[in-house]
Amino acid sequence: MGFRLTPQDSSFYSLFATSAGLLVEATRELTKLLEVAVPERPSIAERLRALETEADEATHELIKKVNSSFITPFDREDIHNLAAHLDDCMDHIEEAADLIVLYRIGTLPEGMAEQFQILSRMAEVTAEAMPRLRSLQDLPSYWIEINRLENQADNLHRKMLADLFNNNSSQDPIYIIKMKGVLDGFEEAADSFEKVAHTVEGIAVKES
Repeated sequence: MGFRLTPQDSSFYSLFATSAGLLVEATRELTKLLEVAVPERPSIAERLRALETEADEATHELIKKVNSSFITPFDREDIHNLAAHLDDCMDHIEEAADLIVLYRIGTLPEGMAEQFQILSRMAEVTAEAMPRLRSLQDLPSYWIEINRLENQADNLHRKMLADLFNNNSSQDPIYIIKMKGVLDGFEEAADSFEKVAHTVEGIAVKES
């Protein structure tokens, strides 16, 4: 078992909670893409860019703290990986949403609302789990739920890709290419949430 911080030092845990909280905000912005008119979408993409910048700052602070701390709450490599995977979640969400705007995609395909709901739930479950890193208690339900949601996201992603290719034979092939890039981006976000959960599970096993 690695060295632990004193109980008074909660900065690592606070930074992980901050990163996860920003993901909750980001997924809330995602759902707005379905609620607003197309001309209003750039403002949502701009808000997501701002959140991505905040997330980068939290990640950099975590890495700086790891490099400057003699004692860390758990393995340094695990802290690096957890910070990086949380950052990847935000990066993929922001990038895919930005592509919707940059590609000037009008009507979003059926299933996108469900995809956003899954990502929102993954963000919420992750944010709820981060404070439990301190005690490493009651975490199995977190990674089990994330795994279930990621499987759901995988199934939906395959269905949406099949619909995209099977039901758009008369569409401009450029549209299909653009939309596939967007769908793949959101699927990569779901994969990153699962990587966060796997990292947490690994930490819990090492520290038990």
